[in-house]
Amino acid sequence: DKRYASREGLLKSFDSLRRDCDQSGSMEGLDAFNRQAFDLISSERLAKALDLKNEKPEAIERYGKKGQNFLLARRIVEAGARFVTVSLGGWDTHGNNFKSLRTSRLPELDCGVSNLIQDLRDRSMLDDVTVIVWGEFGRTPKINSRAGRDHWSRVMSVLLAGGGMKNGQVIGATDPKGGEPADRPVYFGEVMATLYKKLGIDVFKQQLTDLSGRPQNLVDNGFGPISELVG
Repeated sequence: DKRYASREGLLKSFDSLRRDCDQSGSMEGLDAFNRQAFDLISSERLAKALDLKNEKPEAIERYGKKGQNFLLARRIVEAGARFVTVSLGGWDTHGNNFKSLRTSRLPELDCGVSNLIQDLRDRSMLDDVTVIVWGEFGRTPKINSRAGRDHWSRVMSVLLAGGGMKNGQVIGATDPKGGEPADRPVYFGEVMATLYKKLGIDVFKQQLTDLSGRPQNLVDNGFGPISELVG
């Protein structure tokens, strides 16, 4: 595949540049990870996972055409991938917010996420797989003149499931208008620290060395895992 080869070549050229700038030797480890990633992309296991001809028809029907990326995510995890991203766009609802969410965005998200979680549970995989659903920011509590919501950095919602966590909770609350944190604010750093903990990484002990040789914390501001989820 020409596109695959060109991307691999581009990555190698970036690696050469970074290796020339690297004084710590950390690029040697990155080379191994890059090779592992390309081996996975070109593997027969991945090709089979992406071929829905090998999937049960009832599963394909449950997910529907718009939810097939979630089905593929489950199959890729089964094939051995350790990290999978499913991108679901169309949430930038500066206009026509309510109709768009009701008729398209929310049903698609609900179908995909709920089926993914159920499939992982049915296969006894849910305790070993952490599912996270989030975006970059929230939406304004005030409706604009186009019946839409604009960007809002103060609060947003995040869904975490599986991973052997204490699921079934609502952690934190906003004020009645949904504009400001009111109770138990949860910060991005806490979410990231929780994900690291599920990977067996202690953010209070583990650091990374940057290309200047300086140690850097994995999470800023001393945030730790969400205690309500992982103790």
